[in-house]
Amino acid sequence: MRILANLVLAAAMPSIAASAASAAPPDLRTPAPVIHLADNLDEADGLGWCIDTIGRGLSDRLHAHSCKPRGGDVQFRLAETTGQVASVAFEGKCMAYLHPDDPSKPLGLVDCDETAGAQVFVHDPETMTIRPSLDDTKCLGVGANSRSAGPFMARDLGFSACSESESRFQKWIIRR
Repeated sequence: MRILANLVLAAAMPSIAASAASAAPPDLRTPAPVIHLADNLDEADGLGWCIDTIGRGLSDRLHAHSCKPRGGDVQFRLAETTGQVASVAFEGKCMAYLHPDDPSKPLGLVDCDETAGAQVFVHDPETMTIRPSLDDTKCLGVGANSRSAGPFMARDLGFSACSESESRFQKWIIRR
C-alpha cells in the first residue's frame, strides 16, 4: 500500500511542479502609475492584481482586485521621497497599515500624513517586496484564494511574515 501511495505521489509531482512553475506575468492594461503583483496567479482575464479600494468609489478599506484596463481606483503610486502609497483616483488619500494585530482589517485608505509611520512603506527592487517601515519582517501580499467581484476578481490584501507566504503572492511591480 505504501508503494502505491508513493507511486501516486510521484506521478502527481510533475503536474504540481508544472502548475507552480507556470506562473505568468499579467497582461497589464492599467495605465501608470500602478502597483501590481508580478504574477497573474489565477486572474481569469490575465489582467493581473492591483491594490484597490473595496467596493465602488471611495472606501477606507483596501483589497487586491483585477487590474482594470481603464485604471481608476486601482491606480496607486509609491512616492519615492516619503514612502507613501498614494491613491491616484482619490487625491490626498494614502494606504496605511492600521491594524498590525488584526489580519481581518490590516490596511486602510486614510488622509495622507507624511509624519505617520503607518503610511511609510519600502519597496525592495531586488526581492520585489513592499514592507511597512514599522516592521521589515512583514511583506505586503495577496490572499491565496480569489473570489468573484462583478466582472472582475478580488483577493484579500494584507501583511504577513515574509517567510510565511509563497513569494508569488508578495512580489510587486511599481510602474511610475
